[in-house]
Amino acid sequence: MRTLFLGIVVLTFTLPSFAKDLSNEIRKRPNILFAMADDWGWPHAGVYGDPVVKTPTFDRIAKEGVLFNHAFVSSPSCTPSRGALLTGQWHWRLEENANLWSTLQAKFQTYPQMLHKAGYDIGHWRKAWGPGRLKPGGRKQDPAGPRFRNFQDFLDRRDAEKPFCFWLGAFDPHRPYKKGSGKAAGMDIDKIQVPGYLPNHETIRSDIADYYFEVQRFDSDVGHALKLLESIGELDHTVVVMTGDHGMPFPRCKSNVYDSGCRVPIAIRWGKNIPTGRKINDFVNFVDLAPTFLELSGEKIPDAMTGKSFLSLLKSKESGWIDPSRNFTLTGKERHVPSQEKGNTGGYPSRAIRTKDYLYIRNFKPDRWPNGMLDASKAHLGRRLADCDSGPSKNFIVAHRTDPAFAKFYDLAFAKRPAEELFDLKNDPDQLRNVAGVKSYRTVKSRLWKKLENELRKTSDPRVIGGGDRFDTYPYYGGAPKD
Repeated sequence: MRTLFLGIVVLTFTLPSFAKDLSNEIRKRPNILFAMADDWGWPHAGVYGDPVVKTPTFDRIAKEGVLFNHAFVSSPSCTPSRGALLTGQWHWRLEENANLWSTLQAKFQTYPQMLHKAGYDIGHWRKAWGPGRLKPGGRKQDPAGPRFRNFQDFLDRRDAEKPFCFWLGAFDPHRPYKKGSGKAAGMDIDKIQVPGYLPNHETIRSDIADYYFEVQRFDSDVGHALKLLESIGELDHTVVVMTGDHGMPFPRCKSNVYDSGCRVPIAIRWGKNIPTGRKINDFVNFVDLAPTFLELSGEKIPDAMTGKSFLSLLKSKESGWIDPSRNFTLTGKERHVPSQEKGNTGGYPSRAIRTKDYLYIRNFKPDRWPNGMLDASKAHLGRRLADCDSGPSKNFIVAHRTDPAFAKFYDLAFAKRPAEELFDLKNDPDQLRNVAGVKSYRTVKSRLWKKLENELRKTSDPRVIGGGDRFDTYPYYGGAPKD
């Protein structure tokens, strides 16, 4: 009720009820805290059974919420992975943003922008979208929202009458690492479970421990954020999502469409709003996060989004396999770093379909090097095997590439690959033996390629509908990393 005095006339009026209702409705919407590590892959968390790395915050979120066992990224490369997540669209629909160190055109809406228009306060800390340049895409601000000094700074400045959507980014566990940091922190490197595509050697185990050290540091950062939310009474009113943007920065992991590059940890907490302590096997992908955030906030999901909300999975009381339609997911790669022969600015275009039992990969340019050339004098950026981050594991494998005891690891990571790859996951969980050429798998291979091709056509992938070579010509805004 408000009153105006005009002369001797008293006018009294009431704010429209719909305005009050709208304000109350906005306040009721949940906050969103999205915490993303840089290069943290599955299954490197205590709750997944890793015997060495300690992730008490992630484990808590899983225990007090939901843990996903089959979560995948759209692409195993930072910029396209993050762009797909923000827009809810497969990276191959995002033009330049299909590549690392690119731009994201302003015409592609992101869920933080949409939520901001709906009344949310938004912001981010440290790495959000990128790496890349905003200006060529017509943007002045990070697609995740304005940058803050830290989460506390954002909470201090926000409008407490509004819900918020905050991106808590990190640079951990991206390389480089302090050599020996994991062992110095007390990790028993002999207990580290080395995957089958890496040599079980002390050098590799110590390198993985250093990676774990930074995973634990990120886990601690998120733990601090939860304490801040608890201190202001907002934790149970906040949807907390914790994950990593793709696999770890090791050979045959990051920048590869195997599980080691595309499968990531995800745990989600939302207080009493969802049944807790559940483990879900259904396939979810980063493109599904944006529509999920929009649905839980009551906003309409744009037709352009190719992802599918999984809010129903969060609210379900079931565990294991729940939604029969979520029995597969897609992944893919375009250019990570220009590392082919001089004059060739292309990447290693590939697409994959992952089901419960199989991984099928289609490599569109098998004549190229999947992770760059070994001969740096001929490579576009003058760096050997540039798609793989340098570090002790890479250096060990390259140095021992002619040693019969280790040569297979070099071939698995860096040798040229055929146009088709197929892995039988029941018999080969590490995805080491390509059975695409085995006669008994011919029917399975044909079925999976047909399914993959249909999905790519439905989502207008230039690699199957035409025009895919334009991915090779988009500008690369990054520098040449040193070996």
